[in-house]
Amino acid sequence: MKAAATAPQGGLAALPLDPSWVDEVLLGGPGSEPCLIFDEPVSRDELRRLVTARQAVLAAAGLRRGGSVALCLAPSLALVANLLASWRIGAQAALLDHRLTPHETGQALARLDPQVVVTADRPAAGGPAAGFYDQQDVVTARAGRPARTSHAVVQLSSGSTGPAKIIGRTAADLVDELGRYARIEGVPGAGERIVSMASTVHVLGLVGGLLHSLHAGVRLAIPRRLTAEGILDTVAAGPEPTTLLGVPFHIELLSWVARPPRLPQLTGMTTGGELVRAQVHEAFVDRYGVRLGSMYGMTEVGVIATDLFGEHRPELTPAPGLTLRAVDGELLIARDQSPYLDLGTAPGAGGPTRWADGWLHTKDGGSVDPGTGRVRVLGRLDSQVSVGGLKVDLTEVEHTLAALPEVSAAVVVHGTSIEAYVVLRPGGTAARIEAQLTERLAAYKRPRLIHVVDRLPRTATGKLVRDRAALSGAGGSSKPSTVQERSDRKGTTSDVH
Repeated sequence: MKAAATAPQGGLAALPLDPSWVDEVLLGGPGSEPCLIFDEPVSRDELRRLVTARQAVLAAAGLRRGGSVALCLAPSLALVANLLASWRIGAQAALLDHRLTPHETGQALARLDPQVVVTADRPAAGGPAAGFYDQQDVVTARAGRPARTSHAVVQLSSGSTGPAKIIGRTAADLVDELGRYARIEGVPGAGERIVSMASTVHVLGLVGGLLHSLHAGVRLAIPRRLTAEGILDTVAAGPEPTTLLGVPFHIELLSWVARPPRLPQLTGMTTGGELVRAQVHEAFVDRYGVRLGSMYGMTEVGVIATDLFGEHRPELTPAPGLTLRAVDGELLIARDQSPYLDLGTAPGAGGPTRWADGWLHTKDGGSVDPGTGRVRVLGRLDSQVSVGGLKVDLTEVEHTLAALPEVSAAVVVHGTSIEAYVVLRPGGTAARIEAQLTERLAAYKRPRLIHVVDRLPRTATGKLVRDRAALSGAGGSSKPSTVQERSDRKGTTSDVH
């Protein structure tokens, strides 16, 4: 393929994007074979026709090479066609999650200021469990700005720990990631199938699901319903060797199935997102008898390290072609340019604390084994706090809490003290939680406040939100506990609400 044009960061004028990569890397191949499966299979020939049709509509709205477009569509065939059509024109496409509120969407459009916006003709119907939607798109021209950089795709980070960052990736970077996927053992290849529960507007579903499948000749199937039954029915609907692609939430969802159907085509599952607790990993493998692999990545980079066969837990092998190192307990990744489009211009912007001197700061704690080169990810650096001069890893506290039989889900945060927000299983009580934590955690690690809530807020990608303001909002459904404030023999106070 021709080299995708690149431009300096920092708001300088973008060079026109070379659109040839779309046909060469994504849309080529035999035309009659299905490449996407929603309710019905979509052949490569049909997809090419759809992309050509959308390309004409976008061009009629004024979208040109080097222009900018925002796609505000739910996961759908319409989203796929408009994204590929935008890239075929040579425009920069920003992906906005359909689950954003109108206020959040308006804020994102104000920051991005695209020339064209693609929305749905009506709100997505189907509820939060829908895997994809039947949508008709509406294309609207606006007085926005052309692309200021040569990035092909613009995404907003999940915002699980604060304001979302605006992140751009070039066509060359996306193609490079596809090359990494092709060289990782265990990644589905031609003739196989991926059943993806990961949203197409976020990096795991976009590159690991959609783009990799189109590039490698893998059939990508999207469940109509993201329920355990809907996911397993989608697996059963095809004979090809099948890998599930999702996040830990989906693992837990599938692990609740008492007697899964026999699925000889299911070869395993790959999960991205948060660290998978050992109990969850073991429950899934025991229930389905297939491998459960882990993938560590970022919106800024894509896939970084993997353990797709679960052989090295909790360590992962760096993806081919990436250079990683650990400095002062933080994982850094070599990157020639900053991926951030809003350096210093908005809350949550990248800035020098995220990328400097050719290194991207992941803000994840971790280590690199000098002998094997394998990476161990320890969780967010901002999860490490000091309590009375003693270091506490909130991830450890959270995993310990979530592993209790009384607890369905948990988030642990730190303000003036360590606080926990928990969803109880039937019959669970805060008193029993406190008693079990006394046995499992040192006094200085234990939450001083335990809020029992009906549900925990999650990001659009299914990650638990660890922003205290958002969690406090969830406190509206808090249930008072019968446990009274007390002081233990080490002098720490435990308040359970």
